[in-house]
Amino acid sequence: MTDVAWLLPALPALAAVLGLFLGTRMIGGPAVPAILGTAGATVVSLLVLAAVEGSPGTVHESAVTWAPIGGRTLHVGTRVDGLVAVVAVMVCVVALLVQIYSTAYMAGDPRYSVYAAEVSLFTAAMLLVVVASNLFELLVGWELMGLCSYLLIGHYWQTEGARAAAVKAFVTTRFGDAAFLIGILVVGVHAGSFEISRVLAAPHSSAALTAGVLLLLGGVVGKSAQFPLHVWLPDAMAGPTPISALIHAATMVAAGIFVVVRMYPLFLAAPVALTVLGIIACITMLGAALVALAEDDLKRVLAWSTVSQLAYMAAGLAVRGWTASIYHLLTHAAFKALLFLAAGSVLRTVGTNLMSQMGGLRRAMPVTFVTAVVGAAALAGLPPFAGGFSKDGILDAAHERGGALGTAVYVVGLVTVVVTAAYVTRLVLRTFLGDYRGSAGTRLHESPVVMTAPLAVLATAAIALGLPVLPHRWGVSRWLDAPIGTSALHVGAGGVALSTTLVVVAAAAVYALWRRDPAADPLAALAHRPLTSAFGVDAFYDRAVVRPVHALANAVLSADDGGLDAAVEGSGSTATGLGGALRRLQNGNVQAYASGLVVAVIALVVGVSLAVAR
Repeated sequence: MTDVAWLLPALPALAAVLGLFLGTRMIGGPAVPAILGTAGATVVSLLVLAAVEGSPGTVHESAVTWAPIGGRTLHVGTRVDGLVAVVAVMVCVVALLVQIYSTAYMAGDPRYSVYAAEVSLFTAAMLLVVVASNLFELLVGWELMGLCSYLLIGHYWQTEGARAAAVKAFVTTRFGDAAFLIGILVVGVHAGSFEISRVLAAPHSSAALTAGVLLLLGGVVGKSAQFPLHVWLPDAMAGPTPISALIHAATMVAAGIFVVVRMYPLFLAAPVALTVLGIIACITMLGAALVALAEDDLKRVLAWSTVSQLAYMAAGLAVRGWTASIYHLLTHAAFKALLFLAAGSVLRTVGTNLMSQMGGLRRAMPVTFVTAVVGAAALAGLPPFAGGFSKDGILDAAHERGGALGTAVYVVGLVTVVVTAAYVTRLVLRTFLGDYRGSAGTRLHESPVVMTAPLAVLATAAIALGLPVLPHRWGVSRWLDAPIGTSALHVGAGGVALSTTLVVVAAAAVYALWRRDPAADPLAALAHRPLTSAFGVDAFYDRAVVRPVHALANAVLSADDGGLDAAVEGSGSTATGLGGALRRLQNGNVQAYASGLVVAVIALVVGVSLAVAR
């Protein structure tokens, strides 16, 4: 069944075209092609997963000629193995649930047909990245995701915040994507091919390999919102909440981590790149978690959480915990999609993103409350929820790795466990417990079944994905063939006990502070700089990049207006003035012409006479 892998990106892409041009005229509206296209891709992904079970290391490739370039011939096709199958299922399931959920969340939106088509195209782009057999094919999907994120973040284009957030996401990720393109060229040229299988198998000179991998890492940092290109992701919350779930759980940010996983043999051969990745991950995971402590906006708390959790995955890859990082990518997709969709359920009811205007929702929204608690427990890392086991797998890999990098990842990871438990507990308390602090006229109610059903499915996944780690033969490792030199997925009782203790202590401390005054923020003391300003990174970029670029643009504009344009306009004005003066001589008066001729003749005779006299 691996021969039908090309249908994975093709079906959502077809759904995007049909939904955009024919959606409003189809029976059932634009939701029909959107859901059917993604559901079809989901079925294909499950068939592919079943086909590769038992032989995760076997690579199934098919390709057709694409185009000649630089003396080489590019092929477009699919490259399927256990990794591809697992990630494809993750993308399809989350995308399908988002499409179903959106039919209610986006009901009444005049641009729903465009939205649904863009979500389908977004899904197709991510799946193209997953199944691509060569680097340029992967690049096409990579760039399509950038376009779709721009369009979807700016869906509410009539608001200044959405327009600014869309531009910020697009421009910020362009910096990384420029490096990514150059990295593809460097790696491909030195390998003598852009086919992924040949690139991974080809020998490389160390200098060229390191340069190429570091450039690829630049693109990963941008797409996966890692320091210092992380600033776009929290602002991306200006888009519709369902698309926030898709971006944060299964597309866009997951693409960066997937590329490192896909090209991991190159990273193993360039240890400098892994060290750089580990340093970036340590800075990002703790910094983002600290900022989440002080946010009042529910969606921005989850956004900073995503930045931090992606850094966990990157850190796991840096210490060679390849399988553990993939496992955390899968579990994160389940519980983060769950939390964002639960947040959307809350926002749809209360009409605000601010937790200071929420509270007491557990009675009015029991399904949303229970499922959100499941997602929060998984994010905090409590067993038996999936997030605890996958995070502990990364910490175990860091402990096993040792050395300066392994120790740094392990220590920072444990500290981040504490901070994560604190902001997760605060989120649950401020949103669902205590008394309602919002508008007195708001009618609190549970969301419709079409929204709560996806929550129930994702909550089940957040639990079920944790259970297979116990009997190893049912674990995620059965579909993954880890590269030589990486650590096996291992979750020890000691590590689980330590992290669970840290989670419980942090949660208990926040709960004790909240009990003193349930109407107040239990961590209000942290709600000041530098956390509320996200350590001033945005402000620094504003001073160091944005303002100088604006100043340069204004200087160029002034030079253009006062120099080039003035010269062109001045030449025109001069010609017009001279023309006007000459026009006065051509006034049609014959007597004036005769008088001028006589005067000219007299002046000529006088001039000649004076010259002869001399």
